[in-house]
Amino acid sequence: MWKNPASFALSALTTFALLLPMERLTWAAGPTPSEPSVSQPSPYAEIDDDYVELIQMFADALDQVDRNYVEKLDRRKLIEAAIRGVITELDPHSTYIPQEELARFRTNIDQQFGGIGIQIDSRNGQLIIASPLVGGPAYDAGLGAGDRILEINGQSTKGMTIDDAIARLKGDEGETVSLVIYHPAEFKTETVELEREMIQLQTVLGDQRLENNDWDYIYDHDQKIAYVRITIFSRNTAEEFAAVLQQLKKDEIRGLIVDLRSNPGGLLSAAIEISDRFINEGKIVSVEGRNTPKREWSAVADTTLVDVPVAVLVDHFSASASEIVSACLQDHERAVVIGQRTWGKGSVQNIINLEEGKSAMKLTTASYHRPSGKNIHRLPDAKDTDEWGVSPSPDMEVEMTPKQLANFQNYRRRRDMGTLIPHPPAPEPPLADVDPVLAKGLEYLESKLSQPASP
Repeated sequence: MWKNPASFALSALTTFALLLPMERLTWAAGPTPSEPSVSQPSPYAEIDDDYVELIQMFADALDQVDRNYVEKLDRRKLIEAAIRGVITELDPHSTYIPQEELARFRTNIDQQFGGIGIQIDSRNGQLIIASPLVGGPAYDAGLGAGDRILEINGQSTKGMTIDDAIARLKGDEGETVSLVIYHPAEFKTETVELEREMIQLQTVLGDQRLENNDWDYIYDHDQKIAYVRITIFSRNTAEEFAAVLQQLKKDEIRGLIVDLRSNPGGLLSAAIEISDRFINEGKIVSVEGRNTPKREWSAVADTTLVDVPVAVLVDHFSASASEIVSACLQDHERAVVIGQRTWGKGSVQNIINLEEGKSAMKLTTASYHRPSGKNIHRLPDAKDTDEWGVSPSPDMEVEMTPKQLANFQNYRRRRDMGTLIPHPPAPEPPLADVDPVLAKGLEYLESKLSQPASP
Protein backbone atom coordinates (compact mmCIF):
# COMPACT_ATOMS: atom_id res chain seq x y z
CA MET A 1 0.00 0.00 0.00
CA TRP A 2 1.04 3.56 -0.54
CA LYS A 3 1.64 5.88 2.37
CA ASN A 4 -1.02 8.09 3.85
CA PRO A 5 -1.79 10.55 1.02
CA ALA A 6 -0.89 13.65 3.02
CA SER A 7 2.46 12.15 4.04
CA PHE A 8 3.01 11.02 0.46
CA ALA A 9 2.42 14.55 -0.87
CA LEU A 10 4.67 16.23 1.71
CA SER A 11 7.38 13.61 1.20
CA ALA A 12 7.25 14.17 -2.53
CA LEU A 13 7.59 17.92 -2.05
CA THR A 14 10.48 17.49 0.40
CA THR A 15 12.33 15.28 -2.06
CA PHE A 16 11.56 17.78 -4.81
CA ALA A 17 12.96 20.66 -2.74
CA LEU A 18 16.18 18.76 -2.00
CA LEU A 19 16.80 18.48 -5.72
CA LEU A 20 16.75 22.27 -6.13
CA PRO A 21 20.12 24.01 -6.53
CA MET A 22 20.95 26.12 -3.47
CA GLU A 23 20.80 29.39 -5.42
CA ARG A 24 17.29 28.52 -6.57
CA LEU A 25 16.16 27.89 -3.02
CA THR A 26 17.72 31.16 -1.86
CA TRP A 27 16.04 33.07 -4.69
CA ALA A 28 12.65 31.51 -3.91
CA ALA A 29 12.88 32.65 -0.30
CA GLY A 30 14.07 36.12 -1.28
CA PRO A 31 17.73 37.24 -1.30
CA THR A 32 19.32 38.90 1.69
CA PRO A 33 20.81 42.38 1.21
CA SER A 34 24.27 40.84 0.73
CA GLU A 35 23.12 38.37 -1.93
CA PRO A 36 22.74 39.23 -5.64
CA SER A 37 19.31 38.79 -7.16
CA VAL A 38 18.87 35.97 -9.64
CA SER A 39 17.49 37.49 -12.86
CA GLN A 40 16.51 34.25 -14.57
CA PRO A 41 13.15 32.68 -13.68
CA SER A 42 13.19 29.49 -11.69
CA PRO A 43 12.69 26.37 -13.84
CA TYR A 44 10.72 24.75 -11.04
CA ALA A 45 7.07 25.10 -10.17
CA GLU A 46 6.31 27.49 -7.34
CA ILE A 47 5.74 25.53 -4.13
CA ASP A 48 2.99 27.17 -2.09
CA ASP A 49 0.08 26.02 0.08
CA ASP A 50 -2.25 25.63 -2.92
CA TYR A 51 0.31 23.49 -4.72
CA VAL A 52 0.72 21.24 -1.65
CA GLU A 53 -3.06 20.83 -1.36
CA LEU A 54 -3.40 19.93 -5.06
CA ILE A 55 -0.63 17.32 -4.87
CA GLN A 56 -2.25 15.94 -1.73
CA MET A 57 -5.59 15.65 -3.56
CA PHE A 58 -3.86 13.89 -6.46
CA ALA A 59 -2.07 11.46 -4.11
CA ASP A 60 -5.30 10.83 -2.21
CA ALA A 61 -7.14 9.91 -5.40
CA LEU A 62 -4.41 7.51 -6.50
CA ASP A 63 -4.29 5.95 -3.04
CA GLN A 64 -8.07 5.39 -3.00
CA VAL A 65 -7.98 3.76 -6.45
CA ASP A 66 -5.01 1.59 -5.52
CA ARG A 67 -6.59 0.36 -2.24
CA ASN A 68 -10.28 0.17 -3.07
CA TYR A 69 -10.77 -0.49 -6.78
CA VAL A 70 -12.55 -3.80 -7.47
CA GLU A 71 -9.46 -5.32 -9.11
CA LYS A 72 -5.77 -5.01 -8.32
CA LEU A 73 -4.12 -2.56 -10.71
CA ASP A 74 -0.67 -2.15 -12.19
CA ARG A 75 0.60 0.98 -10.45
CA ARG A 76 2.86 2.00 -13.35
CA LYS A 77 -0.06 1.84 -15.76
CA LEU A 78 -2.12 3.87 -13.34
CA ILE A 79 0.52 6.60 -13.01
CA GLU A 80 1.15 6.66 -16.78
CA ALA A 81 -2.59 7.01 -17.39
CA ALA A 82 -2.61 9.96 -14.97
CA ILE A 83 0.30 11.59 -16.86
CA ARG A 84 -1.49 11.09 -20.17
CA GLY A 85 -4.60 12.63 -18.67
CA VAL A 86 -2.63 15.74 -17.73
CA ILE A 87 -1.08 16.02 -21.19
CA THR A 88 -4.40 15.66 -23.02
CA GLU A 89 -5.40 18.96 -21.37
CA LEU A 90 -2.52 20.72 -23.17
CA ASP A 91 -2.26 20.54 -26.97
CA PRO A 92 -2.12 17.79 -29.62
CA HIS A 93 1.66 18.12 -30.00
CA SER A 94 2.54 17.36 -26.38
CA THR A 95 2.71 13.68 -25.52
CA TYR A 96 4.02 11.15 -23.00
CA ILE A 97 6.55 8.55 -24.21
CA PRO A 98 6.60 5.44 -21.96
CA GLN A 99 9.59 3.20 -21.36
CA GLU A 100 8.68 0.60 -23.96
CA GLU A 101 8.33 3.23 -26.72
CA LEU A 102 11.21 5.57 -25.91
CA ALA A 103 13.94 3.63 -27.71
CA ARG A 104 11.83 3.40 -30.86
CA PHE A 105 11.00 7.12 -30.65
CA ARG A 106 14.67 8.10 -30.47
CA THR A 107 15.57 5.75 -33.31
CA ASN A 108 12.80 7.13 -35.52
CA ILE A 109 14.20 10.66 -35.29
CA ASP A 110 17.26 9.82 -37.40
CA GLN A 111 16.24 6.79 -39.45
CA GLN A 112 14.27 6.84 -42.69
CA PHE A 113 11.11 4.82 -43.12
CA GLY A 114 8.62 4.28 -45.89
CA GLY A 115 5.51 6.42 -45.77
CA ILE A 116 2.54 7.57 -47.82
CA GLY A 117 3.55 11.21 -48.17
CA ILE A 118 1.23 13.13 -45.85
CA GLN A 119 1.54 15.55 -42.98
CA ILE A 120 -1.14 15.14 -40.32
CA ASP A 121 -2.48 17.28 -37.51
CA SER A 122 -5.33 17.17 -35.01
CA ARG A 123 -8.23 19.54 -34.52
CA ASN A 124 -11.19 18.94 -32.23
CA GLY A 125 -9.99 15.41 -31.55
CA GLN A 126 -9.93 14.40 -35.23
CA LEU A 127 -6.89 13.39 -37.28
CA ILE A 128 -6.70 15.63 -40.35
CA ILE A 129 -4.48 15.51 -43.42
CA ALA A 130 -2.70 18.87 -43.30
CA SER A 131 -0.95 18.31 -46.61
CA PRO A 132 -0.39 15.49 -49.11
CA LEU A 133 3.05 15.81 -50.69
CA VAL A 134 2.90 16.21 -54.47
CA GLY A 135 3.89 12.97 -56.18
CA GLY A 136 3.49 10.83 -53.06
CA PRO A 137 1.18 7.79 -52.76
CA ALA A 138 -1.55 9.72 -50.91
CA TYR A 139 -1.52 12.60 -53.39
CA ASP A 140 -1.72 10.28 -56.40
CA ALA A 141 -4.65 8.46 -54.75
CA GLY A 142 -6.65 11.69 -54.50
CA LEU A 143 -6.26 12.49 -50.80
CA GLY A 144 -6.36 16.21 -50.09
CA ALA A 145 -5.80 18.74 -47.32
CA GLY A 146 -8.65 18.67 -44.83
CA ASP A 147 -9.55 15.01 -45.39
CA ARG A 148 -10.10 13.15 -42.12
CA ILE A 149 -8.47 9.83 -41.28
CA LEU A 150 -11.09 7.67 -39.56
CA GLU A 151 -9.19 4.37 -39.44
CA ILE A 152 -5.63 3.09 -39.95
CA ASN A 153 -5.40 -0.63 -40.72
CA GLY A 154 -8.81 -1.21 -39.15
CA GLN A 155 -7.95 0.74 -35.98
CA SER A 156 -10.19 3.71 -35.20
CA THR A 157 -8.28 6.99 -34.85
CA LYS A 158 -10.65 8.30 -32.18
CA GLY A 159 -8.45 9.41 -29.30
CA MET A 160 -5.28 8.49 -31.21
CA THR A 161 -2.33 10.86 -30.75
CA ILE A 162 -0.46 12.34 -33.70
CA ASP A 163 2.70 10.42 -32.79
CA ASP A 164 0.78 7.14 -32.57
CA ALA A 165 -0.84 7.77 -35.96
CA ILE A 166 2.54 8.56 -37.55
CA ALA A 167 4.00 5.35 -36.13
CA ARG A 168 1.14 3.36 -37.69
CA LEU A 169 1.43 5.11 -41.05
CA LYS A 170 5.17 4.54 -41.36
CA GLY A 171 6.64 1.16 -42.21
CA ASP A 172 8.82 -0.74 -44.61
CA GLU A 173 8.95 0.41 -48.20
CA GLY A 174 6.59 -1.64 -50.40
CA GLU A 175 4.21 -2.58 -47.59
CA THR A 176 0.60 -1.39 -47.80
CA VAL A 177 -1.49 0.51 -45.31
CA SER A 178 -5.31 0.69 -45.32
CA LEU A 179 -7.06 3.95 -44.50
CA VAL A 180 -10.69 4.92 -44.11
CA ILE A 181 -10.92 8.52 -45.30
CA TYR A 182 -13.75 11.04 -45.05
CA HIS A 183 -13.71 13.75 -47.73
CA PRO A 184 -15.62 16.74 -46.25
CA ALA A 185 -15.60 18.63 -49.57
CA GLU A 186 -17.52 15.78 -51.20
CA PHE A 187 -19.35 14.41 -48.12
CA LYS A 188 -18.15 10.88 -48.81
CA THR A 189 -16.18 8.14 -47.05
CA GLU A 190 -13.91 5.64 -48.80
CA THR A 191 -11.32 2.99 -48.00
CA VAL A 192 -7.96 3.36 -49.75
CA GLU A 193 -5.01 0.98 -49.90
CA LEU A 194 -1.67 2.77 -50.24
CA GLU A 195 1.79 1.35 -50.77
CA ARG A 196 4.53 2.91 -48.65
CA GLU A 197 7.43 4.58 -50.45
CA MET A 198 10.62 6.36 -49.45
CA ILE A 199 9.44 9.97 -49.61
CA GLN A 200 12.18 12.17 -51.05
CA LEU A 201 10.37 14.63 -53.26
CA GLN A 202 11.09 18.00 -54.80
CA THR A 203 9.56 20.66 -52.58
CA VAL A 204 9.78 23.80 -54.76
CA LEU A 205 7.36 23.47 -57.68
CA GLY A 206 5.88 25.57 -60.47
CA ASP A 207 2.39 25.66 -61.94
CA GLN A 208 2.93 23.12 -64.70
CA ARG A 209 5.67 21.16 -66.42
CA LEU A 210 7.64 21.82 -69.58
CA GLU A 211 8.08 19.20 -72.27
CA ASN A 212 11.30 17.99 -70.62
CA ASN A 213 9.30 17.47 -67.39
CA ASP A 214 11.02 20.37 -65.58
CA TRP A 215 8.79 22.85 -63.79
CA ASP A 216 7.86 26.08 -65.53
CA TYR A 217 8.15 28.77 -62.83
CA ILE A 218 6.81 31.61 -64.98
CA TYR A 219 3.03 31.67 -64.99
CA ASP A 220 2.48 34.67 -67.29
CA HIS A 221 5.27 34.97 -69.84
CA ASP A 222 3.88 38.20 -71.29
CA GLN A 223 3.71 40.03 -67.97
CA LYS A 224 6.71 38.10 -66.60
CA ILE A 225 4.87 37.02 -63.47
CA ALA A 226 6.46 34.01 -61.77
CA TYR A 227 4.72 31.34 -59.69
CA VAL A 228 6.60 29.26 -57.09
CA ARG A 229 4.90 26.69 -54.88
CA ILE A 230 6.55 25.35 -51.70
CA THR A 231 4.99 22.11 -50.48
CA ILE A 232 7.02 21.64 -47.28
CA PHE A 233 10.09 23.14 -45.61
CA SER A 234 12.61 20.30 -45.70
CA ARG A 235 16.38 20.14 -45.47
CA ASN A 236 16.93 21.11 -49.13
CA THR A 237 14.01 23.53 -49.61
CA ALA A 238 15.91 26.78 -48.97
CA GLU A 239 18.64 25.76 -51.41
CA GLU A 240 16.08 24.75 -54.06
CA PHE A 241 14.19 28.01 -53.58
CA ALA A 242 17.34 30.14 -53.87
CA ALA A 243 18.29 28.39 -57.13
CA VAL A 244 14.83 29.06 -58.58
CA LEU A 245 14.97 32.73 -57.58
CA GLN A 246 18.41 33.10 -59.13
CA GLN A 247 17.04 31.81 -62.44
CA LEU A 248 13.94 34.01 -62.22
CA LYS A 249 16.18 37.00 -61.57
CA LYS A 250 18.03 36.22 -64.82
CA ASP A 251 14.65 35.96 -66.56
CA GLU A 252 13.92 39.50 -65.32
CA ILE A 253 10.58 38.71 -63.75
CA ARG A 254 8.39 41.66 -62.75
CA GLY A 255 6.15 39.98 -60.16
CA LEU A 256 6.17 36.84 -58.01
CA ILE A 257 3.51 34.60 -56.45
CA VAL A 258 4.63 32.33 -53.60
CA ASP A 259 2.04 29.61 -52.97
CA LEU A 260 2.12 28.22 -49.41
CA ARG A 261 -1.35 26.70 -49.40
CA SER A 262 -1.59 23.33 -47.61
CA ASN A 263 2.05 23.68 -46.59
CA PRO A 264 2.27 22.08 -43.11
CA GLY A 265 5.63 23.66 -42.28
CA GLY A 266 8.89 21.92 -41.48
CA LEU A 267 12.33 23.20 -40.54
CA LEU A 268 12.63 26.59 -38.86
CA SER A 269 16.01 27.14 -40.53
CA ALA A 270 14.45 26.78 -43.99
CA ALA A 271 11.72 29.31 -43.16
CA ILE A 272 14.34 31.81 -41.93
CA GLU A 273 16.55 31.41 -45.01
CA ILE A 274 13.62 31.81 -47.40
CA SER A 275 12.30 34.88 -45.58
CA ASP A 276 15.80 36.36 -45.74
CA ARG A 277 15.66 36.25 -49.56
CA PHE A 278 13.03 39.01 -49.51
CA ILE A 279 14.16 41.47 -46.83
CA ASN A 280 17.47 43.26 -46.22
CA GLU A 281 17.11 43.98 -42.52
CA GLY A 282 14.86 43.52 -39.53
CA LYS A 283 13.48 40.71 -37.43
CA ILE A 284 12.25 37.51 -39.13
CA VAL A 285 10.88 35.56 -36.15
CA SER A 286 11.35 35.17 -32.42
CA VAL A 287 10.79 32.32 -29.97
CA GLU A 288 9.80 32.76 -26.34
CA GLY A 289 8.16 30.78 -23.57
CA ARG A 290 7.45 30.94 -19.85
CA ASN A 291 10.81 29.33 -18.98
CA THR A 292 12.50 29.63 -22.39
CA PRO A 293 14.90 32.52 -23.00
CA LYS A 294 13.73 34.75 -25.85
CA ARG A 295 15.63 34.27 -29.10
CA GLU A 296 15.38 36.31 -32.29
CA TRP A 297 16.46 35.75 -35.89
CA SER A 298 17.05 38.75 -38.14
CA ALA A 299 17.73 39.28 -41.83
CA VAL A 300 21.30 39.19 -43.10
CA ALA A 301 22.35 41.98 -45.45
CA ASP A 302 23.14 41.17 -49.11
CA THR A 303 21.09 37.95 -49.21
CA THR A 304 18.01 39.44 -50.92
CA LEU A 305 17.43 37.85 -54.32
CA VAL A 306 14.29 39.53 -55.67
CA ASP A 307 12.91 43.04 -55.39
CA VAL A 308 9.58 42.80 -57.20
CA PRO A 309 5.94 42.91 -56.01
CA VAL A 310 5.09 39.66 -54.18
CA ALA A 311 1.82 37.92 -53.34
CA VAL A 312 1.80 35.04 -50.83
CA LEU A 313 -1.08 32.56 -51.05
CA VAL A 314 -2.20 30.80 -47.86
CA ASP A 315 -5.15 28.75 -46.66
CA HIS A 316 -6.45 27.18 -43.47
CA PHE A 317 -3.88 24.36 -43.77
CA SER A 318 -0.81 26.60 -44.07
CA ALA A 319 1.04 26.04 -40.81
CA SER A 320 4.25 26.43 -38.83
CA ALA A 321 7.15 27.42 -41.13
CA SER A 322 4.77 28.63 -43.83
CA GLU A 323 3.18 30.95 -41.24
CA ILE A 324 6.62 32.27 -40.27
CA VAL A 325 7.40 33.20 -43.90
CA SER A 326 4.00 34.75 -44.66
CA ALA A 327 3.95 36.68 -41.36
CA CYS A 328 7.47 37.99 -41.91
CA LEU A 329 6.76 39.26 -45.43
CA GLN A 330 3.44 40.73 -44.34
CA ASP A 331 4.84 42.56 -41.31
CA HIS A 332 7.69 44.02 -43.35
CA GLU A 333 5.17 45.09 -46.04
CA ARG A 334 7.18 43.03 -48.49
CA ALA A 335 4.17 41.07 -49.73
CA VAL A 336 0.39 40.89 -49.52
CA VAL A 337 -1.11 37.73 -48.07
CA ILE A 338 -4.09 36.33 -50.00
CA GLY A 339 -6.51 33.52 -49.14
CA GLN A 340 -7.71 32.37 -45.72
CA ARG A 341 -6.48 32.64 -42.16
CA THR A 342 -3.77 30.07 -41.49
CA TRP A 343 -3.80 27.08 -39.12
CA GLY A 344 -2.05 28.64 -36.13
CA LYS A 345 0.77 26.15 -35.43
CA GLY A 346 3.60 28.17 -33.95
CA SER A 347 4.79 26.06 -31.05
CA VAL A 348 8.13 24.57 -30.06
CA GLN A 349 8.37 21.10 -28.51
CA ASN A 350 11.20 19.86 -26.27
CA ILE A 351 11.97 16.29 -25.23
CA ILE A 352 12.11 16.18 -21.42
CA ASN A 353 13.52 13.06 -19.77
CA LEU A 354 11.66 11.41 -16.88
CA GLU A 355 12.87 8.69 -14.49
CA GLU A 356 16.50 9.53 -15.30
CA GLY A 357 15.88 8.95 -19.00
CA LYS A 358 13.78 5.79 -18.79
CA SER A 359 10.69 7.61 -20.12
CA ALA A 360 10.07 11.10 -21.50
CA MET A 361 7.61 13.83 -22.40
CA LYS A 362 7.43 15.78 -25.62
CA LEU A 363 6.20 19.08 -24.22
CA THR A 364 5.29 22.38 -25.85
CA THR A 365 7.57 24.88 -24.09
CA ALA A 366 7.63 27.98 -26.33
CA SER A 367 5.91 29.66 -29.26
CA TYR A 368 6.90 31.60 -32.35
CA HIS A 369 6.16 35.31 -32.65
CA ARG A 370 6.07 37.30 -35.86
CA PRO A 371 8.25 40.44 -36.37
CA SER A 372 5.46 42.64 -35.01
CA GLY A 373 5.60 40.63 -31.77
CA LYS A 374 2.15 39.13 -32.29
CA ASN A 375 1.54 35.49 -31.51
CA ILE A 376 1.30 32.81 -34.22
CA HIS A 377 0.25 29.78 -32.17
CA ARG A 378 -3.43 29.01 -31.64
CA LEU A 379 -3.95 27.73 -28.11
CA PRO A 380 -6.63 25.04 -27.56
CA ASP A 381 -9.09 27.53 -26.04
CA ALA A 382 -8.35 30.38 -28.46
CA LYS A 383 -11.24 32.26 -30.06
CA ASP A 384 -11.44 33.54 -33.61
CA THR A 385 -11.16 37.05 -32.23
CA ASP A 386 -7.81 36.27 -30.54
CA GLU A 387 -4.41 36.99 -32.04
CA TRP A 388 -3.05 33.86 -33.77
CA GLY A 389 -2.03 32.62 -37.20
CA VAL A 390 -1.70 34.85 -40.26
CA SER A 391 -4.77 36.60 -41.65
CA PRO A 392 -5.07 37.84 -45.25
CA SER A 393 -4.12 41.43 -45.98
CA PRO A 394 -6.99 43.95 -46.21
CA ASP A 395 -9.42 43.11 -49.04
CA MET A 396 -7.42 39.97 -49.85
CA GLU A 397 -9.51 37.28 -48.15
CA VAL A 398 -10.81 34.62 -50.55
CA GLU A 399 -13.16 31.98 -49.14
CA MET A 400 -13.70 28.78 -51.13
CA THR A 401 -16.87 26.70 -50.95
CA PRO A 402 -16.53 22.90 -50.55
CA LYS A 403 -17.37 22.52 -54.26
CA GLN A 404 -14.74 25.07 -55.26
CA LEU A 405 -12.19 23.33 -53.05
CA ALA A 406 -12.92 19.94 -54.65
CA ASN A 407 -12.68 21.45 -58.14
CA PHE A 408 -9.40 23.15 -57.24
CA GLN A 409 -7.84 19.96 -55.87
CA ASN A 410 -8.80 18.02 -59.01
CA TYR A 411 -7.52 20.82 -61.25
CA ARG A 412 -4.25 21.09 -59.34
CA ARG A 413 -3.72 17.33 -59.37
CA ARG A 414 -4.23 17.11 -63.15
CA ARG A 415 -1.59 19.78 -63.72
CA ASP A 416 0.85 18.07 -61.36
CA MET A 417 0.55 14.51 -62.64
CA GLY A 418 2.72 14.91 -65.71
CA THR A 419 3.66 16.92 -68.77
CA LEU A 420 0.83 19.14 -69.94
CA ILE A 421 2.58 20.83 -72.84
CA PRO A 422 1.27 20.70 -75.49
CA HIS A 423 -2.07 21.19 -73.76
CA PRO A 424 -4.84 18.64 -74.35
CA PRO A 425 -7.49 19.64 -76.90
CA ALA A 426 -10.09 20.45 -74.23
CA PRO A 427 -9.97 24.14 -73.22
CA GLU A 428 -8.82 24.99 -69.72
CA PRO A 429 -11.60 26.31 -67.42
CA PRO A 430 -11.44 29.99 -66.36
CA LEU A 431 -8.88 30.35 -63.57
CA ALA A 432 -11.35 32.19 -61.33
CA ASP A 433 -13.61 29.10 -61.41
CA VAL A 434 -10.97 26.55 -60.34
CA ASP A 435 -8.47 28.65 -58.38
CA PRO A 436 -9.92 32.00 -57.25
CA VAL A 437 -7.04 32.53 -54.81
CA LEU A 438 -4.41 32.41 -57.55
CA ALA A 439 -6.65 34.56 -59.74
CA LYS A 440 -6.74 37.18 -56.96
CA GLY A 441 -2.96 37.08 -56.73
CA LEU A 442 -2.55 37.65 -60.45
CA GLU A 443 -5.08 40.48 -60.32
CA TYR A 444 -3.11 42.17 -57.54
CA LEU A 445 0.26 41.87 -59.32
CA GLU A 446 -1.18 43.07 -62.64
CA SER A 447 -2.55 46.15 -60.87
CA LYS A 448 0.86 46.83 -59.30
CA LEU A 449 2.65 46.41 -62.63
CA SER A 450 0.24 48.78 -64.38
CA GLN A 451 1.07 51.60 -61.98
CA PRO A 452 3.72 54.17 -62.99
CA ALA A 453 7.17 53.41 -61.62
CA SER A 454 8.17 55.35 -58.52
CA PRO A 455 10.85 58.01 -59.17
